[in-house]
Amino acid sequence: MTAGKYLLPMFLLLASPASAAKLQSDCRAPGTISVATMSPDGTITLNLRSPDGAEGVLAYPKCDPNYTRILSHIGGVKPGEHMPVPAFC
Repeated sequence: MTAGKYLLPMFLLLASPASAAKLQSDCRAPGTISVATMSPDGTITLNLRSPDGAEGVLAYPKCDPNYTRILSHIGGVKPGEHMPVPAFC
């Protein structure tokens, strides 16, 4: 199995249009896929990892259309905090 097999679906889910956000905003599957950190300017950074060990990083500045959905999915995070990110379903 290749790392891209897992990262591409995660990326597509996280980068989905705002209209899809309403359907996915509170959908949490068991386990975690990432650790989220928030920088002083409010940017949320996800350090993603797949079950086979592949890794990737996504950053969501406050102006990103998916910012609110990601913040809601994490369950809230404050500047300087590290939070586990539940898997998306």
